[in-house]
Amino acid sequence: MLFGRRTPELPTPEQALKGRAVPEFDLPARHTVLGNPLAGPYPEGLEVADFGLGCFWGAERKFWQTPGVWTTLVGYQGGYTENPSYDEVCSGLTGHTEVVRVVYDPAQVSYATLLKVFWEAHNPTQGFRQGNDVGTQYRSAVYTHSADQQATAEASRTAYQSVLTGGGYGEITTAVLPAAERPFWPAEPYHQQYLDKNVDGYCGIGGTGLSCPIGVAPAEG
Repeated sequence: MLFGRRTPELPTPEQALKGRAVPEFDLPARHTVLGNPLAGPYPEGLEVADFGLGCFWGAERKFWQTPGVWTTLVGYQGGYTENPSYDEVCSGLTGHTEVVRVVYDPAQVSYATLLKVFWEAHNPTQGFRQGNDVGTQYRSAVYTHSADQQATAEASRTAYQSVLTGGGYGEITTAVLPAAERPFWPAEPYHQQYLDKNVDGYCGIGGTGLSCPIGVAPAEG
């Protein structure tokens, strides 16, 4: 059986698990570190960004530590299964990757700065793995919420590729896709702010040590 076994290939929509119409749990009301609500609607003026960079426990901490971030929550995105469970995502049969949803104040932190955090916190050239974590759910991805985010993310990917190539790394495998086409499903409560609740908990992400330039303009077409 494929269920319960990691697979190096993404399922087709027909192969994916069906999921469920409603989640099997309620999200915690507030962020354990930042104190703000996890679920929207969010206050006017805030913006949303979604990033997949390996195990979401350590990835979420990177973003809640970033000044200007209002709240964070972890979940699943990029696949086909509705309201998936963690075990289902780990089976490789949902098509999802683990992601961090970052709600931020653009007057305090730019999307380009969040991209810098994203690129530098992991190795985006590894395909369906991040360090010792292997599986389709650990792939690198950016899910964008506007045309400006899409252009900025694509430009930063190009800029960081030049840096990585100069450092001896291969091609970036990060997908940059509109979030509207890839619904976000919150993860179970015990995953939310996991490393705040478990200070000695596992963190599997690690960067290349190469700095990503920020403030790059979208390439002219």
